[in-house]
Formats: sequence, structure tokens, C-alpha cells
Amino acid sequence: MLLVFSKLNLLALLLMQGEVGFDLVSMWKQMGVPAKAVVVILFIMSAWSIGVMIDRWFTYSSARKQSRDFAPAVAGCLKEGKIEEAISVCEQNKKSHLAKVLITGLQEFEAHQASTEIPGEEIDASKRALQRSAAIVNAELKRGLSGLATIGSVSPFVGLFGTVVGIINAFKGISTEKATGLSAVAGGISEALVTTAFGLLVAIPAVMAFNYFTGKVEAFAVEMDNSSSELIDFFLKRRGGKR
Repeated sequence: MLLVFSKLNLLALLLMQGEVGFDLVSMWKQMGVPAKAVVVILFIMSAWSIGVMIDRWFTYSSARKQSRDFAPAVAGCLKEGKIEEAISVCEQNKKSHLAKVLITGLQEFEAHQASTEIPGEEIDASKRALQRSAAIVNAELKRGLSGLATIGSVSPFVGLFGTVVGIINAFKGISTEKATGLSAVAGGISEALVTTAFGLLVAIPAVMAFNYFTGKVEAFAVEMDNSSSELIDFFLKRRGGKR
């Protein structure tokens, strides 16, 4: 942190003395090839993370919206004992995480209704189907989040690499010009600060988005577990009622 503040102070001096332009174009021109490569890599990482954020946002929003309509509709069907209609409701809400899980349990239960060779087998089969489906849906909901975590943890170090390169170039400037003035280190300090700032700019939103979306996935997982348990309870009551 002290290193960043010291470099900011130095950059302020460079800007005031006109050694480095304040606009991004001037800073880009001052940067060497390694520093530009770092910036390009960080830009790609930023674009990818933004794409994941947008994709996950729409996915979770659609899942939440459809689940709000799906839950009371399927509950009404099950209350009346209409399993086929409940399956149809699930098929109409394909973006709902609850529908993706419950449809497998309902289909498995219905498929075992005609067979009475092993009493209670339809309950166990439905339970296994719900567990498999919940695991698959949970994995789908987490898609891309590991990439956000990786970008959030790696991008500051990528920016730090650019910082080190910039400092090396600053010392090279001193060695080449045989001087210690600000003009000798302007280019190196400029690219060091730009890469540092860019690395943090990429990392902070990625970490915040990862934490936010992880909380969403955990909430969805709880909802899927609760819905699966309620469906198993319904199957048990239905089987008990037939005895």
C-alpha cells in the first residue's frame, strides 16, 4: 500500500511538471511492450468477467422470477393429486431452478406408480432422482463463478507484474540518461501506475460479484433442498393414503 501511495505522489509530480500526459492516450504511448501486453491481458480478463456477471445476473433473475410463479402453481396441482399437471407446469418453467429439480422426482414417481413389486421403491427412486438433479442444477448455477474468483485473485498480481516492469524501465531510464530527474523515470513510473490501477480495477468488481453470486447460489440450494423434502413428504402421504 505504501508503494502505491509513493508512486501516486510521484505521478502527481510528473503530471504537474508535464513529463507525463494525464490522458490515457499519452500514458499508453509512454508504456513499453511488456506493460502494454499486461494491460491487454487485464482488459481481456475484465471483458470475460463482465460477460460472466451479465450472464449470471440474467440467469439468476430468470430463475427467481419463474420460481415465484412456479411454486404456487405446482403446489396447487400436488394438493389436488394431479401429478401429470404438475409435470406439465414444470415443463412450462424451464428456467426455474425448482422446476428443473422437481420434474425429475415427479417423473420418477409417476414411472414407478404402475409397478408394485417393491413397496416404497418409488419413494427411494424419486429421492435419488431429486438428489442427482439438484447436484446438476447447482453445478449449472455455479458455472463461471470459479473464473470470477480466479480473476479476482490473479489480476492484482498481473498488475503487479506490470508494476515491476515499469520500475525496471524507470531504472533503465536513469541508467541510460545518466540522470535522476523526473524525465528519466517518467515512462517507467507511468506504466507501473497504469498497470497497478488497472489490475485493481479488474479485481475489485470480480471479487464483489463472486461473493454476491455465491450467496445467490447458496440461497437457491436451500430452496431446492426444501422443495425436494416437501415433495418427498407429499409422496409419503400419497402412498400412505392408498393403504
